[in-house]
Amino acid sequence: MLPPLKPLPMKERVSLVFLRYGELDVIDGAFVLIDANGVRKQIPIGAIACVMLEPGTRVSHAAAALAARVGTLLVWIGEGGVRLYASGQPGGARADRLLYQARLALDEAARLKVVRKMYALRFGEEPPTRRSVEQLRGIEGVRVRKIYQTMAAQYGVAWDGRRYDPHAWDMSNTVNKCLSAATACLYGISEAAVLAAGYAPAVGFIHTGKPLSFVYDVADIVKFDTVIPIAFQIARRDPRDPEREVRLACRDAFRQNKVLGRLIPLIEEVLAAGELPLPAPADDTVPIAIPNPESIGDAGHRA
Repeated sequence: MLPPLKPLPMKERVSLVFLRYGELDVIDGAFVLIDANGVRKQIPIGAIACVMLEPGTRVSHAAAALAARVGTLLVWIGEGGVRLYASGQPGGARADRLLYQARLALDEAARLKVVRKMYALRFGEEPPTRRSVEQLRGIEGVRVRKIYQTMAAQYGVAWDGRRYDPHAWDMSNTVNKCLSAATACLYGISEAAVLAAGYAPAVGFIHTGKPLSFVYDVADIVKFDTVIPIAFQIARRDPRDPEREVRLACRDAFRQNKVLGRLIPLIEEVLAAGELPLPAPADDTVPIAIPNPESIGDAGHRA
């Protein structure tokens, strides 16, 4: 029986990688990516915080087991992180981090501090004083509607409000289809960031009661300076397949602007605003780190 591997602390892990077009396997105890020509690329799995598996990647049972043993998160995503389909054992997830997040959400004063921080980061100014979470949510809704209207005018797109029925997709107009596709892409990469940072997607602060409440909270902070401009740009062209156009554009933007690398520090900054002490980790837990995004694909690096 093999001795248990001790995970490398996250603070010592240097990267987060994207993999594509190859089979992940374990050979001679090492994690490797094997391309269609049989070329092997060794991956220092224990030194990586999170592996993002793009289309064209297959994972062996041995590889998944090794990733779990060394505390590396495997996430199955669409191209560039525009969709998140599934995740393995979270490499950064720890009971103390999850309990910390829950404590912040359940403590009324701490939750309000986190929500106020989210508001400040989203709008670039401090929220009004002496307001409850519910009142700030209402103020935020009014501001968001005005931003949509302003951006529609800026990009020359006819605007009749944000309307979306998931059960009647074809009934939406082009701009609403583009906006829905763009936010879905952002939710995918935001969920990956939440998982990679070791937190629970369901434990939110502004949004509550949904499986992805915290994902929505995080995504909303950066929505208007990441994917919403893309949606309006494409809506202005009125393409035949707006969802595909938006998905590809978001994929490229996520890679070029390293959005995932931006989201992970953002999560830590937001939660730190709650001003509750973070519990000391147990001996068998893995500290959280802020990895630098990299890409590995086709048995080599890519942008």
